[in-house]
Amino acid sequence: MISSTSGEPIYSQIVGQIRQMILQGELVSGTPLPSIRQLAKELQISVITSKRAYEELEREGLINSVVGKGSFVSGADPEFIREQRLRVMEGRLKEVIDESRLLGMEYDELAEMLKLLYEEEA
Repeated sequence: MISSTSGEPIYSQIVGQIRQMILQGELVSGTPLPSIRQLAKELQISVITSKRAYEELEREGLINSVVGKGSFVSGADPEFIREQRLRVMEGRLKEVIDESRLLGMEYDELAEMLKLLYEEEA
């Protein structure tokens, strides 16, 4: 569900939901996605927002857009997609580690924080 009050940008919410559906096999290779205009109309958002979401998904290799035909789930191997996402996650974790060092946190303190947050989301 897309929420305008979540604090997360709407385009990012769209990307996250479509990414999750692809990685979980709910959307398979070749599945057509709604047009940019149709998605904007259905979600009552700007066409620019839906276009930005599709551009991000295309950069990640999750979808392919064909002029005049629309956007489709790419034929990328799910393991390849997973590896790409892991690289992104590693970059974000590196940023967290750098920030924790600036704050003078010890590894155990950071690990405990991660554990608590992970369990909180379960």
